[in-house]
Amino acid sequence: MTHPVHLGLVGMGTVGTGVVRVLQDSADHISRQAGRPIIVEHVVVQNPQKPRSIELPSDQLSSDMSQITGNPSISVVAVLLGGLEPARTICLDLLRSGKDLVTANKALLAEHGPELFHAAREAGRSIAFEAAIGGGIPIVAAISECLTGNRISSIRGILNGTSNFILTKMEQDGSAYQDVLALAQSEGYAEADPTMDVDGTDATQKLALLVHLAFGQWVPWASIPRFGLESVDQELLRFADELGCRIRVVADASRGDKTLSLRVGPALVRKGTPLAETQGAFNAVSVVGDAVGPLFFHGLGAGQMPTASAVVADIIGTVVGRSAITFQQASAVGMSAQSGTSIHGGQNPSFLRLHVADAPGVLADLTGILGAQGISIDSVIQHPAEKEQSGVPLIIMTHCCPTEAVDRAVDALNKNPAVRSPICCLPVINE
Repeated sequence: MTHPVHLGLVGMGTVGTGVVRVLQDSADHISRQAGRPIIVEHVVVQNPQKPRSIELPSDQLSSDMSQITGNPSISVVAVLLGGLEPARTICLDLLRSGKDLVTANKALLAEHGPELFHAAREAGRSIAFEAAIGGGIPIVAAISECLTGNRISSIRGILNGTSNFILTKMEQDGSAYQDVLALAQSEGYAEADPTMDVDGTDATQKLALLVHLAFGQWVPWASIPRFGLESVDQELLRFADELGCRIRVVADASRGDKTLSLRVGPALVRKGTPLAETQGAFNAVSVVGDAVGPLFFHGLGAGQMPTASAVVADIIGTVVGRSAITFQQASAVGMSAQSGTSIHGGQNPSFLRLHVADAPGVLADLTGILGAQGISIDSVIQHPAEKEQSGVPLIIMTHCCPTEAVDRAVDALNKNPAVRSPICCLPVINE
């Protein structure tokens, strides 16, 4: 009989419970895929006495990490903790004790990836992290295995299901942001503290990992320009709709010879394009390779079972040796930005919403500020002012221009006394 694989699990929250459920419910199928049975040997949790939806024998559950690190029969460990500590220390200890790792913790990898990858290479172990980026979307395997013959030029995606759920509901129901956020929390799409989802942190950390895989450079996630949902309101959604667009939080990365263009934040996306039609809690990623051309991946990017699906796939991949090959490919690329590489926001058409004084000469002053930065205007639309507004809504659409020029222009516009409230400036994505 083929010897079973003994698995350790650290953390049994939402995702961990889903992983155990998949391993139990699909045990025969998983055994065939892995070539041998996979048995949960031990689970370490903070509180072993806590009631759980899945029962485990009492001798399989403890708060003692030495039950895993000191058990030579356990070869693979799924670390399903959030946050940076104690997850970082636990992962380092597990690697040093000779365990291969599977994790869904994108914050940990975005912050401490170089250290953890180095420790894994030193120990001759692997780290599998498919679930850390796209949930059920197999984007890590696609980039690290299937597309290694391509030079990837761009990645663009919706990487956070919570923000996409919020924007979709605001768009469809006309609800206010705070009301939709409360709904997302009640339905389990948003955490009690949703900050990392709605301020763009979660998507930015995922983009940093994708940039590492696709472009071979480790970019600190905090250096990527990041914008949250705070500027999105019903007026903005209405104006986007009039222009044939939807608003989506888009993580965008492209590269030139010595440049990286990186940004995460709300954008106007042309209706009918795949990203614009990605709705609810779904995620989507488009990848462009020089040989394969454009590819599009779409699926549930979060939630218990989609994430558990990716974790179990990584466990099986580790057992059969596939994850070691993927990790070698992922960790072989550079762990720091290449010398001479500059990071900027790229070039796109831009959408500017202003509330301005209704007075002669105002439009000429404002367009003159844009012209001084070399920005060409595509169209200008003025709407009637609502009763509660302090100024007239003005929409300016620009032709394609560098983000840095637009930023300088917006800074100057915000200082103009005719501008009555902070300007909202979003890139426009037409494909």
